[in-house]
Amino acid sequence: MEKITTIGLDIAKNVFQLHGIDENGEVVLRKSLRRRQVITFFSNLSPCLIGIEACATAHHWARTLMASGHDVRLIPPVYVKPYLRRQKNDAADAAAICEAVTRPSMRFVPVKNEEQQATLMLHSARELLVSQRTALINAVRGHFAEFGMVVSQGARNVHLLITIILEENNDDLSASARSALLPLATALLNIDAQISKLGKAILIAHRSSDVSVRLATIPGIGPIVASSLSASIPDASLFKGGREFAAYLGLVPRQHSTGGKPRLGRITKMGNRRLRKLLVIGAHSALYSIKSGKTDTPLAVWALSLLAKKPFKLVAVALANKMARIAWAVMMQNTIYQPTPKGVASKMA
Repeated sequence: MEKITTIGLDIAKNVFQLHGIDENGEVVLRKSLRRRQVITFFSNLSPCLIGIEACATAHHWARTLMASGHDVRLIPPVYVKPYLRRQKNDAADAAAICEAVTRPSMRFVPVKNEEQQATLMLHSARELLVSQRTALINAVRGHFAEFGMVVSQGARNVHLLITIILEENNDDLSASARSALLPLATALLNIDAQISKLGKAILIAHRSSDVSVRLATIPGIGPIVASSLSASIPDASLFKGGREFAAYLGLVPRQHSTGGKPRLGRITKMGNRRLRKLLVIGAHSALYSIKSGKTDTPLAVWALSLLAKKPFKLVAVALANKMARIAWAVMMQNTIYQPTPKGVASKMA
């Protein structure tokens, strides 16, 4: 067999497809492996370049193959798609990955370590529980509305309804209605407790990360946003500048320009959806504080001037874009954010 220089690896649950080429670009390997055969095969193979789509389990396999001396690069699936020829199957996917990984202009996803993945897992678990809590709150409020009992919106106010459910001597609910709502109330209280535990774990992860602590100095970025940013972006140098980082998060206008006529639309909403959502929520919080006059910084002056002529939510997205650019600078330059007349960050001692 000719020496293999590049392999496109299409990973799956059980069957993995390989497509290998030599230094001349000739195909020298088309092979499928069972999961148990993967480590043995690559341990006996000379070090080479391996491309993998950045999907489920990709970071685990990247770390495993890198331990065997291989150069592993993760590619966003959307960047592999243009290299797929005609019909889709595992062999065609592996060939497309093999071709994409050799492109000089290709962008890659940094490989995350286990600690970073564990931090992101905390965020995923918390986000899932929050969505389940919202569903339970809506259900409880809806059922109580059928009996003419309505409370103000918000997670705090629903506890008034839970109190009515738990009080057996309360005549506002019939016994049958209470038996129907009791499991919902119990589940809601349990989920509240679990969300609180995950929040504390995220705070611990935030305080143990120097990058996360520095990111939290930016207005609108707290422990949740900062820890998610630091865990999701292990290497900020992959982006040429703050604008490219904001574009990666989908916080820049979508272009549809031709004939020298620039046409800008709404934000692209591409890239990491969770980070974009967290930054926009943080921007809303910061903007409320700015609007109330609690902060007086160059960033606040800029936001207020924009608020005078643009809608609130549009300004919040623009502020999220600026926060993303500042976050990139903080990660790249090992700085903390300090508002100054020129709006620059100061070097840490």
